Amino acid sequence: MLTNPSRMLFMCTLMLGVLIAISSPSWFTAWIGLELNLLSFIPIISSKLNMYAAEAALKYFLIQALGSAAILASSPTLLLFNSSPNLLISIALLLKMGAAPLHLWFPPVMQGIGWGQCIVLMTIQKIAPMLLLSYHINSPITEIIFLSSILSGLAGGLGGLNQTLLRKIMAYSSINHMAWMLAAVYFNTPLWTNYFFIYSIVSTSVVLILHQGQIFHFNQTLSFSHQNSLLKLTMLFSLLSLGGVPPFLGFLPKMMVMNELAVGGGFIWLTVLLSSALITLFYYLRIIMTSLTIATPKMKVGLAPISLPMLTTISFINLIPLATPMSTLIPF
Repeated sequence: MLTNPSRMLFMCTLMLGVLIAISSPSWFTAWIGLELNLLSFIPIISSKLNMYAAEAALKYFLIQALGSAAILASSPTLLLFNSSPNLLISIALLLKMGAAPLHLWFPPVMQGIGWGQCIVLMTIQKIAPMLLLSYHINSPITEIIFLSSILSGLAGGLGGLNQTLLRKIMAYSSINHMAWMLAAVYFNTPLWTNYFFIYSIVSTSVVLILHQGQIFHFNQTLSFSHQNSLLKLTMLFSLLSLGGVPPFLGFLPKMMVMNELAVGGGFIWLTVLLSSALITLFYYLRIIMTSLTIATPKMKVGLAPISLPMLTTISFINLIPLATPMSTLIPF
């Protein structure tokens, strides 16, 4: 994705937009950072050779423009109606990050872009809206975060059950993890930072394998049965880590959020999040279990070769909790 010099430039301006948004002293400067981020991401995902990418870029632009317009519209509400603009700003930020119930644009956009752009959309593009949301948490906003977290958990879990396209499965997985991140934002920003950092590593490890093998459909995962055992184990470790199964790396941030919810008395919230996580774990395992348990006829078009050092590195990262005492990892 970064082999093109123009895309490298747009990636730099994209990161600059994120930094401007999260370090801004006013909402106007934050809006400028969000707009710079949006206008930098559009050329990254658009392509003349792929009409689906152009369609995804148009959808992404329209949704993000609507969110930006809502942020601008929140200023007159303070003057005309003498009410706090925080409610409208929060809804606009939830729309921008793709949290439920404003998530319907997210899977179609993911389906139209490549794996490299998917990594950016699932990780970097969520930083600015999430941190801006954490800056103005008060009584009505916490209720919106609670409701959005519950709905994101349910939408991410149930939405991915009937999917056979892996980019849409990863999109619903991202929506489900957004429910956990919203719960982390509800308590404190460092907890969200830890969750987001580990989620970015784990989701990138899954996407890297799918990108290297150019796997886009559920049927293509059958090609795993003809690959070496290390590839299958690495994919299994990455998916289990993404599902939050101990003792893999992805379990640590979920354990921290579970601890905060249990201490804070949010047992209903915790029950919904855990139930949705079990559902997502089901369709994670469905991706890899077929190739692990069933021998299939060899296809003419197999997976592209994946380097041994990359597989070893991904396996080691997901197994870090086994190699490191957990007491050194939990209190970040």
